[in-house]
Amino acid sequence: MPRIGMEPLRRESLIRATIAEIGRVGSLDVTVGKIAARAGVSAALAHHYFGSKDQIFLAAMRHILREFGASVRIRQAAAQGSAARIRALVEASFSPEQFDRECVASWLAFYVLAQTSPEAARLLRVYARRLDSNLVHDLRPLVGEAPARRIAQGIASMIDGLYIRCALQDRAPGAAEAKRLTLDYVDLHLAEGRAAPDPNEGRAAPDPNEGRAAPGPKPLREVRRLPAE
Repeated sequence: MPRIGMEPLRRESLIRATIAEIGRVGSLDVTVGKIAARAGVSAALAHHYFGSKDQIFLAAMRHILREFGASVRIRQAAAQGSAARIRALVEASFSPEQFDRECVASWLAFYVLAQTSPEAARLLRVYARRLDSNLVHDLRPLVGEAPARRIAQGIASMIDGLYIRCALQDRAPGAAEAKRLTLDYVDLHLAEGRAAPDPNEGRAAPDPNEGRAAPGPKPLREVRRLPAE
């Protein structure tokens, strides 16, 4: 009989083995047998828990996304103000636990799988929308609505692009350089947003009575009230 409480441990072991195997190979070209062997369980048990290699991999990506979300929340809890919260998100994206060979290879495989797997595509859309929403929320009070949406797209594109370059190029920027490049982009656009002139600055306030007929004399009761009233 299986020991009570072993299933969660074995599932986690299989998820971590999946990430490690993808990092070793650099793609989804791994077998359930290799994953199971690394996890110390049988391939039959891996299929029993997850059903297929794609399902094991999607469970691994959900694990990565949960860890990323927890890392962002911890960093943002200590951040003071919107700009610091944006920096905290960027720092979490390039933290050692996220921007390592295994995790980066898993992200690249995730992008590829999302082209053919509706479930992977849906998970990727959820991640992208949450990232965009978080960035726009903190950019909006700093630069306004339209620039916030544009800058958020740029930040997300830099993060995704640097992950792809790291996965495909030997001389791609490391974590520290990738973080610096992205934060340089953030600082540049925040400075531009703060320096942008207000289109209404320097204009006289509109006269609310302009174009209206001159008011007639006020009724006596509006001009002065008697003590008895």
